[in-house]
Amino acid sequence: MALVTGASSGIGEATARRLAREPNARLVLVARREERLQELAQELGGATVIAEDLVSPGAPGRIGQVVEREHGRLDLLVNNAGSSWRSTFAEGGWANVERHMKLNFEAPLRLTETLLPLLRGTAQTTQRRVAIVNIASTAGRVSRPRAGAYSASKFALIGWSDALYAEEREHGVHVGLVLPGFVKTEGFPAREFLAKASTRWIVGRPEEVAEAIVEAGPGGKPERYAPRKYWTAAALRIMAAPLVRRMIAGGGFTPNTGGQGD
Repeated sequence: MALVTGASSGIGEATARRLAREPNARLVLVARREERLQELAQELGGATVIAEDLVSPGAPGRIGQVVEREHGRLDLLVNNAGSSWRSTFAEGGWANVERHMKLNFEAPLRLTETLLPLLRGTAQTTQRRVAIVNIASTAGRVSRPRAGAYSASKFALIGWSDALYAEEREHGVHVGLVLPGFVKTEGFPAREFLAKASTRWIVGRPEEVAEAIVEAGPGGKPERYAPRKYWTAAALRIMAAPLVRRMIAGGGFTPNTGGQGD
């Protein structure tokens, strides 16, 4: 039993399709757009659909009640839903930071808090790997102008995920982390990059991220970049920080700030 947030499009939809190919797969699809979820569920041969806005105060509890009532177990939680609103700090201020934190950081924490007892309970009664996969971003390692609020939310998600990984090992719950780079989705069409042969190569597909999610969840890997080549950005940020900062300031490096869908 796998639950995927942001499942109505992009990475979330691709992940649902990928997980549906697993033996005896059962899915819970969560997003705001119920019609899109119903269409996807029908294509996949059936799934539980929950139309919820994850920043709504009662959303985690309502989702948890449905999963407990209809399935009574949970093997995989994919915290994928997220978005980005580009702005400098001077223009957007705390208000822009806050809405990023609410959706990209607070919402997955609140949902995980609600579902963690069910995940732990499943881990105690199954031989399969039970996992949480948090979808961060390469922008959670390397920030850039007009994307500081988005990066802050993803930096926070990464830090929390690292701690949760260590905390939940003894309870049998694996915590994986996936960091997409530029990926073409509904929220990030990447037209400017796909239009040029010199930059087309840096744009990945949602299906690549979906495969990384399987590796970081059922596969038990602690961390995956998608596409894989984006790990070099994080490595350079550590090994050559002054150079990376100069490149970012000059517009020479632009890690993903596209949302994962909702």
